[in-house]
Amino acid sequence: MTATLDQAYWLGLLISFVLPLLVGLVTTRVTNSGVKAVLLLALSTLNGFIAEAADHPSGWSWGTAVILSLVSFGTGVAAHFGLWKPTGASAKAQALGSKQTA
Repeated sequence: MTATLDQAYWLGLLISFVLPLLVGLVTTRVTNSGVKAVLLLALSTLNGFIAEAADHPSGWSWGTAVILSLVSFGTGVAAHFGLWKPTGASAKAQALGSKQTA
C-alpha cells in the first residue's frame, strides 16, 4: 500500500504551521488563551476543509476533511509551543497585531 500526499495537503500542512502566528496577529495580549485556542481550532478546521476541497473537487470526503482539520490543529499547537513561543516569534506577532494605528 502506497500513501501519497498531494500538493493541496502539503500546502495545508504549511499553513497549519503558521496559523499560530496569524492568531497572534489578530488578537491582543489580554485575549483569553481559550479564545485564542478556539480561533486556532476554527482556522484549522477551515484549513482542513479547504485542503480537502482543493485536492478532490469531484470526490469530497468528510472523514478526510475532519482528519486534515485535526492534523492542522495539532500541527498549529505543536508549532506554537515547540517553535514560535520559545523563539519569541509569538510574542512579536502578538505585539505587532496589538499596536494601535494612529
